[in-house]
Amino acid sequence: MHTAPTTLIWDLPTRLFHWLFASGFLAAAFIALALGEHSAWFPYHALIGLTLAAMLLLRLIWGFVGSRHARFRDFVFPPSAVLGYFRDALARRDARSVGHNPASAYAIFAMLAVVAALAVTGVMLGLGLEQAKEAHELLAYAMLAVVALHVLGVALHTLRHRENITASMIHGRKHADPALAIPSAHPLAAGLFLLLTALWAGGLLRNYDAAAGTTTLPGTTIS
Repeated sequence: MHTAPTTLIWDLPTRLFHWLFASGFLAAAFIALALGEHSAWFPYHALIGLTLAAMLLLRLIWGFVGSRHARFRDFVFPPSAVLGYFRDALARRDARSVGHNPASAYAIFAMLAVVAALAVTGVMLGLGLEQAKEAHELLAYAMLAVVALHVLGVALHTLRHRENITASMIHGRKHADPALAIPSAHPLAAGLFLLLTALWAGGLLRNYDAAAGTTTLPGTTIS
C-alpha cells in the first residue's frame, strides 16, 4: 500500500508521445508484417513511419528541454546500475523508481535508437536502395523484441510493487514525494507537439500520389 500522495511526474508531451508513438509503430508493423508489401495499405506503412520519425525528433528535443523526468539526464544509468537492478529484482529487493528505472531506461534508449535506424533504412528503401531491405526488416523484429521486453518489465513491476505504472502514463501521477513532482504538465508544449505532428502527417498525406505510391519530402520524392 502506497502512503505517499499522488504527485505529477509525467508531463503531457511525454504521455502523448508514448501512446501515439506506440500506436503508430504497432500500426506500421501490422501493415508491413501481417498484410505484406503487396497490400493496398502498404504505402501507409511508409507514411506512418515518416510521421514516427518526425515525432522521434520532437521527443529528442524534449529530452533536453522538457520537464524533470522527461529529460534524458534523469534516466541515464551506467551498465553497473542495470546489472544491479536485475540482481536486486531477482532477490526481490529492488527499489521502486519514481521516474524510469535502469532497465526501462535502457529499453527506451534502445527503442529510440532502433526507430531512428528504421527511419533511415526506410527512407533508403523509399529512394530505391533495395540493399537496405534486409536491415530494415531485422530492425523491425528487433524493435518488436524490445517492445515485448518492455511490456513484460511493466507487468512485472506492476505485480512486484502493486503500482499501475500504465495508468500513470495516462494521468501522469504517481505515489511519490511531492518534492519530486513537476510544476506543470506543459499543455502548451503538448499542443505544439500535436500541431507539428499533425502538420507533418497532413503534408505527407496531401503530397501522397496513390497512383505512383509516392509522397514528397522537402527536396525529394519517396515511395
